Amino acid sequence: MKKIIFSILLIICNLIIIGCGKEQTAKEVVAQYLDNYITLDSNVILQMDEFVDNENLTNEQKEVYKEVLKKEYSSLTYDIQGERYENDNAYVKTKINVIDLYKVQREALNYYNSHIEEFNNDYGVYDKNLFINYKLNEMKKAKETINYEIEFKLEKENDKWKVVQLSNDDLEKIHGIYSYEE
Repeated sequence: MKKIIFSILLIICNLIIIGCGKEQTAKEVVAQYLDNYITLDSNVILQMDEFVDNENLTNEQKEVYKEVLKKEYSSLTYDIQGERYENDNAYVKTKINVIDLYKVQREALNYYNSHIEEFNNDYGVYDKNLFINYKLNEMKKAKETINYEIEFKLEKENDKWKVVQLSNDDLEKIHGIYSYEE
């Protein structure tokens, strides 16, 4: 599931945030970038739908997965802590709060390891769909949140600021799947 979420992150984060009208500050571009998640921007939803629809999940699992992602995106909150400019680069320090899906996935795996027999079909054979359904339902119920700090890097391109591709760790933070335990 983590690979699925991570892959969709890469697709969505390739969206370029371009200001309309007046030139936006780097801080405003980062706010718009995050607001696109929160407001379930049509581009974010389109990319999410295309990605999830191509996953090897049942139709019901795909719908639950989309619900989980929409809940994650729309519940994201943020506080921009500061910005600094260095020529054609800008750095925007931001604190975000997201649903802790990493903890939910870790707890689901722990539950699986201690209750393996619950994920067997009627013939006593492991059925991965039973576990996927369990994990998706646990993710759907998740409410506990976690805070992370992200420093967004932006570059000026054609007199407009654009968010540079985030690191894998920062993408995982936005999506609540960052592995904060070693």
